[in-house]
Parts: sequence; C-alpha cells; structure tokens
Amino acid sequence: MTMTLTNFLTLVLLLEMGIPSQSFTASSSLSLRGLALNKAIHGSSPLYAADAATAVEEEEEISSILRPSYPIEPVPLRIGHGFDIHRMVPFEEAGQPVVIGGVVIDHEDQKWLDVEGKYTGTPNTIHKTQLGVLAHSDGDVIYHSLVDAIFGALTLPDIGQVFQDTDPRWKGCDSSKFMEHAYKVMTYYGYKIGNVDVTLILERPKVAGFKPRMKENIVRLLGTTEGRVNIKARTHEKVDSVGELRSLSCHVVVTLEKVDEGKKE
Repeated sequence: MTMTLTNFLTLVLLLEMGIPSQSFTASSSLSLRGLALNKAIHGSSPLYAADAATAVEEEEEISSILRPSYPIEPVPLRIGHGFDIHRMVPFEEAGQPVVIGGVVIDHEDQKWLDVEGKYTGTPNTIHKTQLGVLAHSDGDVIYHSLVDAIFGALTLPDIGQVFQDTDPRWKGCDSSKFMEHAYKVMTYYGYKIGNVDVTLILERPKVAGFKPRMKENIVRLLGTTEGRVNIKARTHEKVDSVGELRSLSCHVVVTLEKVDEGKKE
C-alpha cells in the first residue's frame, strides 16, 4: 500500500486507539479513517475504540475479493441485476429438493422430459417423478440471483467467484448463508435495499402458494420491508429446457440506497 500523508495520519490515530497496524489496508482506509477522525474530534473515548475494533472485525469478515483496490463511490442510488439457472432432475439424482427463496417446494410427481432415456429407456419420453435441483449448494435461484444483483450494484465480483462451486465448504450449503454475507457487504459499503424485483421462471411445479413465504425470507435476510420486495413468477410456455421441466431460472433487479450517516437506524 502506498502510504499517503492522510493514510499515515489515520494509522497514527488508530495506533493510539489500540488498533493493530496490520488491520489497516488501502481498501479499509475510508471506513477506518472516519473512526480515526471521530477520535481526533472527541478524544480517546472507549466508545470510539470499541467502534474501531468492530470495524476491523467486520472488515475481516469481508473477503479480499470483495474489497477492490478502487473506491466504491458513495453515489446515492445503485442498480444491480442478477440471473441464475439450474437444472431440475429426478429427486434421486439431485439428492436434494427444489428450494426457491428459502422455501422447499413440495409438489406432486411432475411430467419431466427424459431426453436421454436414462429413466424410461427411451429418449425424449415423459417420466413422472419428484423433482430436485442439481447444484453444488442448494441451488436456490432467487437467493443466488439476489446476491449477484447486490454484488453487481456495488461493482463487485459475481457470486461464482466469491462462493466457488469447487469449494467443499459450499457443498449442499443453505443459500441463506450467501444472502447473509451479501447483506453484510452491502451494509459495509453503507447501503440499504431500495427495492427488489424478482422474476422467477419455471414451468412446474406451481409456486403461487409459496410466494408469501419467499417474500418473508427476503425481507428478513436483507433487513428491509414488504413494500420494497416483489416476487413475480411465470412459465416458459413449454419452450426449451425450462418449459420441459429440466431447468428453472430467475432474474432479479435491485436498487441500493446510500445510507445517510446521520440517520443510521
């Protein structure tokens, strides 16, 4: 890190507050500089030392890939888009159910197109079966799209770079963990949800009755309100893999609002 005069003065103040020097990095300078400035104005209050220690702990929770060398400029409004698609296969092959928006989608046996004839013995014939989602994690397309939309709005890498599908830690992982991390990243950069607009695309099973619970989960995980979250669902008119029940997909658009530092909740 290039040590500018401002960074040097910030480092001196942090050391006076008992924060170790190795905690100070180029990407953390903005948030820690604010705490150091508070110390300079208000003196060596234990409150500010505690705040600084908390900021360091929060930064350690945010992986370096989500703390780029360039500044995340504090613009008032940011917009992000996320997309995800996963294969649907018979439950015995997937080894896990269909989970969307944190809700297990219970359903009757569905008419799944067995393209390869793996289950019916004849290619391109219908196989009635319970469905599951084939994925490294739980394959929650709404949660994955939301995380990608939040990262995208903040000009950060995509979910696949942050939670790689080759990492055994995420095998079968509940995707609410990814949402919780996205929320931490969003608040770390000083933003909150403006609104969320979800478009879920799948032919079957029907999900209308599950949408209220999906919305409740999103509201809770992103610390927002019902009036800022919308979930729409549509079929794919029996076209391509989605229409044949062999996949499901999702688009999400989010807006993020800059939090007024003087009005933080």
